[in-house]
Order: sequence, then C-alpha cells, then structure tokens
Amino acid sequence: MDQAVGADAENKLITILKILSESSEPLGSITIARRLEDEGIFLSERAVRYHLRIADERGYTKPEGHDGRAITPLGQQEVKDALAPQHLGFVREKLEMLAYQTTFDPAKRTGKLSINTSVFAEKKYKKALTAMKDAFKHDLCVSKLVAVASAGEKLGSVVVPPGKIGFATVCSVVINGVLLKAGVPTEFKFGGVLEVRNRQARRFVGIIDYAGTSLDPSEQFIRARMTSVREAAKTGNGKVIGVFRTMPAAAREALDETTALLSKAGIHGVYTIGEISEPLCQIVVPLNRIGVIQLGGLNPVAAAVEAGIDMENIAESGFIDYEELQPFDKLLT
Repeated sequence: MDQAVGADAENKLITILKILSESSEPLGSITIARRLEDEGIFLSERAVRYHLRIADERGYTKPEGHDGRAITPLGQQEVKDALAPQHLGFVREKLEMLAYQTTFDPAKRTGKLSINTSVFAEKKYKKALTAMKDAFKHDLCVSKLVAVASAGEKLGSVVVPPGKIGFATVCSVVINGVLLKAGVPTEFKFGGVLEVRNRQARRFVGIIDYAGTSLDPSEQFIRARMTSVREAAKTGNGKVIGVFRTMPAAAREALDETTALLSKAGIHGVYTIGEISEPLCQIVVPLNRIGVIQLGGLNPVAAAVEAGIDMENIAESGFIDYEELQPFDKLLT
C-alpha cells in the first residue's frame, strides 16, 4: 500500500528515518514523536505510526519488539541519499567542529581526540591486522595507537554490530585541534589520493574538495580502490590517502613546536610542509600561508581493503580518551 505522499510528508518520513539511524536501539512512536519535536516537527503518535507503516512497506524499517522500529540498511542508504544535497560542505564543517572540540593535551597526554572507526567480520580480525601491519610499521598513519571493540561496544558514536569487530584509528584532525588550542587556525582544503615516490610526496592524483562534498573523501577513495598503501609501505612508491591544509605563515614556529609535542605522544601524520606562498605538490598556496600535507588516518585500513577484506569505514566517527588507545603492535602479540 505504498501511498503517494507529498513533499512535506516525505520530509517528515526522512526525519523519522534519520532519528532511527542515530539510535543504537529500536524506537517506538512515542519516543519518535518526542524527538521530532526537537527537530521542530509536531506529529501525533498516530501520525508517526502512519509514516512508520509506509517506511515498513518500502523496506526502510522493520518491527522490533512491542511497537518498536529499527532502521534497515536500505533505510540507512535512503537517509544518506535524501540528505546529501543539504550536506554540501558538511565534511569541512564537521572537521572544523571536531578540531574545536578536541581536548587532547599532548604534554599531559590526556583528553579526547577524534577517531575513525572501521567495522569488519570477527573471523577476518587476524587477517586484517596482518594486512595493516606494514602501513603502521612505515608510518603511513596518523598514529600507531589504536582501539578495538567487540560487538555491542562503542567506538566514538559507532555501536559495533553482532559478529563484528570495531577498529579505531586516530583521525588526522587531532593535529589541527591541538594546533587550534595553540592559536593556529587551519583551513581545511581537500582530501586526496597522494602519489609518493621514495617515501616522498610527489603529487595528488585525485582530489575531493571538502566544500563540495557530503561524504568523507577518504571513504570514497578507499571504496573506489584508488589506493596502493601496501605497495607504498613495502617499496616507498604508491598511492596513499592524504589531506591538504593551509595555515598562516606566521604560525610556522608554533606548528613545529606542536608537531614535536604530538610526536612524543605517539601522534604524527604531518607528511610535508611547504614554503611560504609556494605551491606544494603542484597545489597553489595563497599569499602569506603555508601548505601542509597530512596523512589520512584510514591509510592502514585502506591496506586491509586492498588485501580483499570487506569492511565499513566511518571517518571522523567521534571521540575517544587518549588513555583508551593502545599500540598496534600489542594487538599482534
């Protein structure tokens, strides 16, 4: 009985799906109605149930327990597709917010920092670690510190599904968050596929501007199999995930001091720093600014995908306390 509904009703349906997508458990019509009010939408419980019936018929939701609904993978995809036009520039805004919310203090080695979360089958765990090993060994990562979670546990905002393992890598935005606390603002330009030769940055062969996308570039490049991180780790030549930022030229000394502090805390990721107002890897840099190329936090995960391991990657998936991280090498033993 998939009824033809107007644009207003479709918007309400998408908002309901969005609410369900943000919940780790099924929700009933009463709870959904209350959360809709937070979005400025006022519907009776009866009206919510009407929209849920439509969602069920389209395969977007499924009944779970007494009067509860859970969103399906088809529903998750519908939310992403429907909200994409509203989210142009969303990634850049998200990076700026994550940098602002970073509380990590590299000197004290305390506080929260942003992570990426990858989810894959439990039975692939050992194979995934083996595939990622060289990327960590040769520093094609932001940090060799990681976190692991089992089914039902959370990494950032991600709840690990049954039968899965959650694997968290440190996100490159932690560097910009610490710099911001030191008074150094960052302009987030783009994410790209960086060609490296003899372990040196050569040029970008793929670019997605943060201002023009609603999806994280790293996720897109990995899904498209555009990287060769394993080859880059083994031979020094290949294609890795890189991100391009610019900063005020006057902040160069603060940048050096901050990256040195971060390095002592096990966080690296700054790959190449350019000269004042000079192009870096063929990318034009504005007057009185310096270009900075940072490695993407998902590079080790890209190596696992290259090895044929299926996984879902959620870049910038939330925060974790620094104390909860552990050395990657510890997982191997």
